Amino acid sequence: MSKSAAPRSTAPVKHPASSRSSAASRSTKEIVDAAKAKRQQDGAKGRAHGRSQDGAQQNQPQHATQNLSDDKAPRRGGYREHTGAGQASAAKPAHAAAKAKRLQQERNNRVRVIDDDLLQKPWVNAESALNSKEKLSAQEKLSAQEKLDAGLLKQLKQQEGKIHGENSCHVTFSRRPQDVIRLYLAEDVAPRFADVMKYLAQHKRAYHLVSHAELEKIAGSQHHGGVVMIVKRKDEVSIATYLRLHRHKTQDCLLALDGVGNPHNLGAIARSCAHFGTSAIVMTEPQLLQSGAAARTAEGGVEFIQPLQCDSLTQALQLCRQAGYTVITTSSHAGVSLYKSNLPAKVVIVFGEEMQGVSAAVAKSADIALQIPGTGHVESLNVSVAASLILGEWYRQQQ
Repeated sequence: MSKSAAPRSTAPVKHPASSRSSAASRSTKEIVDAAKAKRQQDGAKGRAHGRSQDGAQQNQPQHATQNLSDDKAPRRGGYREHTGAGQASAAKPAHAAAKAKRLQQERNNRVRVIDDDLLQKPWVNAESALNSKEKLSAQEKLSAQEKLDAGLLKQLKQQEGKIHGENSCHVTFSRRPQDVIRLYLAEDVAPRFADVMKYLAQHKRAYHLVSHAELEKIAGSQHHGGVVMIVKRKDEVSIATYLRLHRHKTQDCLLALDGVGNPHNLGAIARSCAHFGTSAIVMTEPQLLQSGAAARTAEGGVEFIQPLQCDSLTQALQLCRQAGYTVITTSSHAGVSLYKSNLPAKVVIVFGEEMQGVSAAVAKSADIALQIPGTGHVESLNVSVAASLILGEWYRQQQ
């Protein structure tokens, strides 16, 4: 009896080896997932730990969770190693923090300077005390600058002089326009100074139209003639310097004043000197010649006369004698008649104060004593009149 064949099953046959392989694959996947989860856990813990550090370290970038498929990036304990760029970005916050700390330290040092004041005045706020100290320092610097400016201004003021009167102002402007500093004018006088105002405007210097009352205040006198000019004073030269510079002169007339200080007499003498060709006037106080009243009385004559300074009139006359000058004095009681004398080409004529005349020391140093003849009804002539007569005679004899 034949046995029939058993029917074949269509279900796949599972081999023991194949089952072990599948189980191994599942085990590997689970292991990888578990490792990945652990690394993520560790990364979260690391980020939390980094946030607990100081302010400078808090700003440092956190490590990103590693990608398991990135085989090229090196790993250490589940993290990538730091790169150079990361270190540079981390250094910037640290540098800013260091700079802020340094600035704070500098400010603390400045505050420490006023600690002593705060100990004595505990109610004073440190910030306000610091600001007060800074203001005080600025005020001290400003005060020092103001003192310097005031000293310079005072020095400049001493070099300035006032000239009154139309003629004297016109002559001064024509002789040395560069020395005119300011001009004050009454409106009725202004048209006659149009050229002066034009020059001052071109050279950025001031001129002012003011009332006569204001001019009186500026001039310090009622006799201002409607105009006051502020000018730089003429330089005063020593008698020794003048003699050295003019040692080759063969004809020269100098005037020496002994105690004469009245500005009107000085102005009248300067006017006569300019008319008769006298070169200079020797004085111990030559600045008196450049006063406003003297300049107005001289009618511009001061501009043609050189003021000469000396410490001692007797010594100045001695220097003149050594330079070839003849020293002449005047006397109302003795001496040679002016109109009977021969006056040398180089002379120094000395005039004294009206009441006392020349001093005894000066009178002894004279080479010639002159007398102006007259009726004798008056004791003497005004010094400016006597000077005019003698200068006129010297000028006539030199022609």
